[in-house]
Amino acid sequence: MTVWENKNFYIVKHESKLPWLKLFTKTEYKELTDIPKDIKSEMYELLEVIETALINYYNPDKINLASFGNMLPRIHWHIIARFQNDPWFPKTTWEEPPREYKLNLPNFEEFAKLLKADLDEYR
Repeated sequence: MTVWENKNFYIVKHESKLPWLKLFTKTEYKELTDIPKDIKSEMYELLEVIETALINYYNPDKINLASFGNMLPRIHWHIIARFQNDPWFPKTTWEEPPREYKLNLPNFEEFAKLLKADLDEYR
């Protein structure tokens, strides 16, 4: 599900029970050093807008930011709201959950509307 896009970036929802977004550059840059400075600056500003929106809406215990690019060899970011009662906490979310869980979180679609408004305002 695409949440938002502009001429340089797009944001998608990662399929997870956690609030988890991925930020992609539209141009497929392999390494961070390949990104032009103006687009890199915009990328960091977008990460801040996304992080702030997740904090304000979900009140997580921590935000995880990750950019690996081993499986998908292009620059992209994972922005994940983490909670002490999520099944992985405090470990990584890149493995099977080690325990059963049920998180009672606010509606993602409502969050996506608020985030889109924040990002449209940023633009």
